[in-house]
Amino acid sequence: MKKEIQSREEIEELVDSFYGKVQKDELLGPIFNSVIDQWPVHLEKMYKFWSTVLLYERSYRGSPFLPHAVLPIEKKHFDQWLKLFHQTLDEKFTGKIAEEAKWRSVKMAEMFQIKLNDIRENPERRPLL
Repeated sequence: MKKEIQSREEIEELVDSFYGKVQKDELLGPIFNSVIDQWPVHLEKMYKFWSTVLLYERSYRGSPFLPHAVLPIEKKHFDQWLKLFHQTLDEKFTGKIAEEAKWRSVKMAEMFQIKLNDIRENPERRPLL
Protein backbone atom coordinates (compact mmCIF):
# COMPACT_ATOMS: atom_id res chain seq x y z
CA MET A 1 0.00 0.00 0.00
CA LYS A 2 1.30 3.44 -0.92
CA LYS A 3 1.79 5.99 1.82
CA GLU A 4 2.54 9.65 2.16
CA ILE A 5 6.01 10.97 2.92
CA GLN A 6 5.62 12.48 6.37
CA SER A 7 8.72 11.61 8.37
CA ARG A 8 12.33 10.54 8.30
CA GLU A 9 11.10 6.93 8.22
CA GLU A 10 9.54 7.40 4.78
CA ILE A 11 12.59 9.34 3.57
CA GLU A 12 14.78 6.39 4.58
CA GLU A 13 12.48 3.98 2.75
CA LEU A 14 12.59 6.16 -0.37
CA VAL A 15 16.37 6.55 -0.29
CA ASP A 16 17.08 2.88 0.48
CA SER A 17 14.75 1.63 -2.25
CA PHE A 18 16.01 4.11 -4.81
CA TYR A 19 19.72 3.54 -4.20
CA GLY A 20 19.14 -0.21 -4.15
CA LYS A 21 17.99 0.20 -7.75
CA VAL A 22 20.88 2.55 -8.60
CA GLN A 23 23.48 0.09 -7.32
CA LYS A 24 22.12 -2.63 -9.62
CA ASP A 25 21.44 -0.43 -12.64
CA GLU A 26 23.57 -1.17 -15.72
CA LEU A 27 24.18 2.51 -16.49
CA LEU A 28 24.37 4.11 -13.03
CA GLY A 29 25.63 1.23 -10.90
CA PRO A 30 29.21 1.19 -12.20
CA ILE A 31 29.59 4.95 -11.65
CA PHE A 32 28.10 5.10 -8.16
CA ASN A 33 29.70 1.85 -7.01
CA SER A 34 33.13 3.03 -8.16
CA VAL A 35 33.05 6.23 -6.08
CA ILE A 36 31.01 5.20 -3.04
CA ASP A 37 32.97 2.77 -0.94
CA GLN A 38 30.81 3.13 2.18
CA TRP A 39 27.17 2.98 1.18
CA PRO A 40 25.80 3.39 4.74
CA VAL A 41 27.65 6.73 5.05
CA HIS A 42 26.30 7.90 1.69
CA LEU A 43 22.76 6.79 2.52
CA GLU A 44 22.83 8.68 5.82
CA LYS A 45 23.87 11.80 3.91
CA MET A 46 20.99 11.26 1.48
CA TYR A 47 18.51 10.81 4.35
CA LYS A 48 19.59 14.20 5.66
CA PHE A 49 19.53 15.78 2.20
CA TRP A 50 16.00 14.63 1.31
CA SER A 51 14.71 15.33 4.84
CA THR A 52 15.97 18.87 4.42
CA VAL A 53 14.52 19.26 0.92
CA LEU A 54 11.12 17.67 1.55
CA LEU A 55 10.50 17.95 5.29
CA TYR A 56 12.41 21.17 5.97
CA GLU A 57 14.39 19.55 8.79
CA ARG A 58 17.63 21.41 8.04
CA SER A 59 19.74 18.38 8.84
CA TYR A 60 21.84 18.43 5.65
CA ARG A 61 24.99 20.51 5.48
CA GLY A 62 27.06 20.60 2.35
CA SER A 63 27.10 21.24 -1.35
CA PRO A 64 25.39 18.46 -3.28
CA PHE A 65 26.81 19.52 -6.64
CA LEU A 66 30.53 19.33 -5.91
CA PRO A 67 30.85 15.53 -5.59
CA HIS A 68 29.15 15.17 -8.97
CA ALA A 69 31.35 17.70 -10.78
CA VAL A 70 34.09 15.15 -11.45
CA LEU A 71 31.91 12.20 -12.42
CA PRO A 72 31.68 10.99 -16.02
CA ILE A 73 27.96 11.74 -16.26
CA GLU A 74 25.81 13.27 -18.94
CA LYS A 75 22.16 13.64 -19.90
CA LYS A 76 21.51 9.90 -20.26
CA HIS A 77 22.68 9.36 -16.68
CA PHE A 78 20.39 12.08 -15.36
CA ASP A 79 17.50 10.65 -17.37
CA GLN A 80 18.06 7.21 -15.87
CA TRP A 81 18.47 8.67 -12.36
CA LEU A 82 15.13 10.47 -12.74
CA LYS A 83 13.45 7.38 -14.16
CA LEU A 84 14.51 5.26 -11.18
CA PHE A 85 13.72 7.99 -8.65
CA HIS A 86 10.23 8.59 -10.04
CA GLN A 87 9.62 4.86 -10.37
CA THR A 88 10.49 4.40 -6.69
CA LEU A 89 8.17 7.24 -5.69
CA ASP A 90 5.33 5.86 -7.81
CA GLU A 91 5.74 2.35 -6.37
CA LYS A 92 5.80 3.36 -2.72
CA PHE A 93 4.36 6.81 -2.14
CA THR A 94 1.48 9.11 -2.85
CA GLY A 95 0.51 12.65 -2.00
CA LYS A 96 1.75 16.18 -2.14
CA ILE A 97 5.29 15.57 -0.86
CA ALA A 98 5.84 12.66 -3.27
CA GLU A 99 4.82 14.96 -6.13
CA GLU A 100 7.10 17.67 -4.79
CA ALA A 101 9.95 15.14 -4.68
CA LYS A 102 9.44 14.46 -8.38
CA TRP A 103 9.38 18.16 -9.23
CA ARG A 104 12.46 18.92 -7.13
CA SER A 105 14.38 15.98 -8.61
CA VAL A 106 13.72 17.27 -12.14
CA LYS A 107 14.87 20.77 -11.18
CA MET A 108 18.02 19.39 -9.50
CA ALA A 109 18.87 17.29 -12.53
CA GLU A 110 18.39 20.30 -14.81
CA MET A 111 20.59 22.52 -12.64
CA PHE A 112 23.32 19.91 -12.28
CA GLN A 113 23.41 19.44 -16.05
CA ILE A 114 23.63 23.19 -16.65
CA LYS A 115 26.49 23.51 -14.15
CA LEU A 116 28.34 20.47 -15.53
CA ASN A 117 28.04 21.75 -19.09
CA ASP A 118 29.30 25.16 -18.00
CA ILE A 119 32.32 23.64 -16.24
CA ARG A 120 33.12 21.42 -19.22
CA GLU A 121 32.84 24.30 -21.68
CA ASN A 122 34.74 26.70 -19.41
CA PRO A 123 37.37 24.71 -17.50
CA GLU A 124 38.68 27.85 -15.82
CA ARG A 125 35.40 27.92 -13.85
CA ARG A 126 35.98 24.46 -12.39
CA PRO A 127 34.93 24.52 -8.73
CA LEU A 128 37.42 23.88 -5.97
CA LEU A 129 37.13 20.23 -5.03
